Amino acid sequence: MKITGLIAEYNPFHNGHLYHIQEAKRITGADAAIVVMSGDYVQRGVPAVMPKRLRTEMALKCGAAAVFELPVCYATGSAEYFALGAVSLLHALGIVDSICFGSECNDLPAMAEIARILKEEPEEYRALLRGFLKQGISYPLARCRALGEYTGSAKYADIMKEPNNILGIEYLKALKELNSPVRPYTIRRKGAGYHDTSLVQGQFSSASAIRSLLAYSGAAFQTEQRGGTFEDNSFGGFLSELEGQVPDSCLALLKDYHRVQYPVYQNDFSLILKYKLLNKTPESLTRYADVSEDLANRICAKLNDFFNYRQFSELLKTRETTRTRIDRALLHIMLGTKKDDMEEYMANGYHYYARLLGVRKDRQKILAQIAKTSSLPLLIRLSESGDLPATGRKMLTNDILASNLYTSVVTDKYKTAFQNEYKQAVMKV
Repeated sequence: MKITGLIAEYNPFHNGHLYHIQEAKRITGADAAIVVMSGDYVQRGVPAVMPKRLRTEMALKCGAAAVFELPVCYATGSAEYFALGAVSLLHALGIVDSICFGSECNDLPAMAEIARILKEEPEEYRALLRGFLKQGISYPLARCRALGEYTGSAKYADIMKEPNNILGIEYLKALKELNSPVRPYTIRRKGAGYHDTSLVQGQFSSASAIRSLLAYSGAAFQTEQRGGTFEDNSFGGFLSELEGQVPDSCLALLKDYHRVQYPVYQNDFSLILKYKLLNKTPESLTRYADVSEDLANRICAKLNDFFNYRQFSELLKTRETTRTRIDRALLHIMLGTKKDDMEEYMANGYHYYARLLGVRKDRQKILAQIAKTSSLPLLIRLSESGDLPATGRKMLTNDILASNLYTSVVTDKYKTAFQNEYKQAVMKV
């Protein structure tokens, strides 16, 4: 049986993701697609708009054979850490023949050449990069300019300006780093741009646009006046806009769980973040991933101006530091992801378990095959984690804490019963 691996967030699942699953199986000749998916927090450094198990159910109903959770330390890392974490997990499963990712350019040879340059970092390229960074511009822009000058081609610089291209290049770097036999494929990203925030009828809208609509659908929940109801801003009014944008099975789930499990906002975590920051010093903050000395000083200096999570992140932004970098840094502080922990995980094989979130009932034989071929223990129930090494238990403890924190926010917001991560069952459809 041929298996292709997909790396995703499904935040939320939409028609473009359905196309990706179907097209990936077609061009790779795979019999099934296995997904490594971010859990309750995503790579942009924010909480997912809806819980991981709801997104898992959508993926399974739309053709994914199984969904594995990407540990939170990688899911919320930079593009490099995100890609290396996801690719190394697929590689370790032992049954994945290929990975297939979306890209704006759909030019695998050019992406492979960029991956080679970025991995080898020739001295001339590094000198150009240092020069641009000294001008005070952000790292992503400096890298684009250095790559363009080093290669003498604007084409390579343009490729590095698009988010899916960047992730794809990092996947290729990760495959090289692992010396993996897994073969890469790419398909062109169709429809609206990654950052477009408006729905586009007749083509694939971006996840950003769908999240914007879902956020608006929760506005009444945030601003409800005494004596008001949700009826004027009910989800039913948004169904017609989402029809044709998400698969029918996903639309039904969105309707069933609206204002029960989602939408979830960054600002829903405001008090938790402020609590975490109140007893920190600049020296203690620099222990966390993505937190530089300069950012740590700014956080402490501006803490009295903290109004909410999103506003504080915007307040910390500078010309040299992107908003996404700041969001990730604040999320690492809130979740307790430290630099030393990341170094320990990376130095000892990246992963210590493969945690299953969900599987299709007609594809459960894949699990037996993974159990035979994987270099990692297949973790279906958390009660089975007792034999993990100390580093693996630390990673899993951080994953569980992050998930319980997210679930606590959701259940408090929507007044539903809390269910500890230990009691959550694997999703089967």
